Amino acid sequence: MQTVTVPGSGALHDRQAYLARPVPTGPQPGPWPGVVVIHEALGPTDDMHEQCDWFAAAGYLTLMPDLYHGKPMIRCVRGAVRQLAAQRGPMFEQIEAARSYLAGRDDCTGAVGVAGYCLGGGFALLLAGRGGYHAAAVNYGELPQNLDEVLAGSCPIVASYGGRDGLVRGPAAATLTAALDRAGVPHDVRHYPPARHAFISRNVVPSPLTTIGKVLGVGYHHDSAADAKRRILAFFDEHLRGSTTG
Repeated sequence: MQTVTVPGSGALHDRQAYLARPVPTGPQPGPWPGVVVIHEALGPTDDMHEQCDWFAAAGYLTLMPDLYHGKPMIRCVRGAVRQLAAQRGPMFEQIEAARSYLAGRDDCTGAVGVAGYCLGGGFALLLAGRGGYHAAAVNYGELPQNLDEVLAGSCPIVASYGGRDGLVRGPAAATLTAALDRAGVPHDVRHYPPARHAFISRNVVPSPLTTIGKVLGVGYHHDSAADAKRRILAFFDEHLRGSTTG
C-alpha cells in the first residue's frame, strides 16, 4: 500500500492517490484487473483506505485519488457537490486521469471498474456510462434527474441503498432498478431496510456522535455491509475479472 503520483495533463496538475496492490502469490500472481475507488464526502478517510485494502486483498489493483488534494473536507465538499450536480469539472478529470494511469500499469490487465461511496457513489453512477469501465459499484449514491440519459451505454452496475438513509431522497433502489431495466444494463441493486447512509463505513460517525448520526440517518450496519460487499465482489468477479480491454 503506497501513495503514488498520477500524472496530469493540460490544466490538470499531478495529483496524489492511494494505491493498494494485491500480494502477488497464489493463483492470481498478476496482472490484476483494476478498481478506481471514489471516496465519500468526508474525503479519503481511514474507512476509505480500508475499502481499498479490501479490494486489493480480493485480487484487484486499487487506486483512490484524493479529490480534496489533502485539504480539509469542509473546504472542498461544497465544490465536489457542485461538480456532481453539474456532472462535469476538475474532479471528473482527476478521476479519469486515475483510471487511465491504472489501466496503463504493467500490473493491471487494462480492465478497470469503479466503486464509489456516498458522494463517490454519485460520481461512480455518472461515470458508468461514459466509457472506460467494465463494472461499477454504486454505494448509496444520489440519483441524477437525467438518470435515463446517464445510463445510456452504461457498464454493468451493482448498487446498494439503505432503507433508513437520511440523505438519499426517495426510493432510490427501485428507481435505479427500473431505469437500468429500461436501459438494458446488467445490474444487481439491493435495498437494505435497516441500513442508514454510509452503512459500509465503520467509523463514518465517531462514537460520541452516534446518536446524532442515527437522527440524521447515517451510520454503519454490519449485516448490510457484509452482504453488500459480498455482492460487489461477486459482481466484479463476473463482469470485471474476466474482461479484457478493447
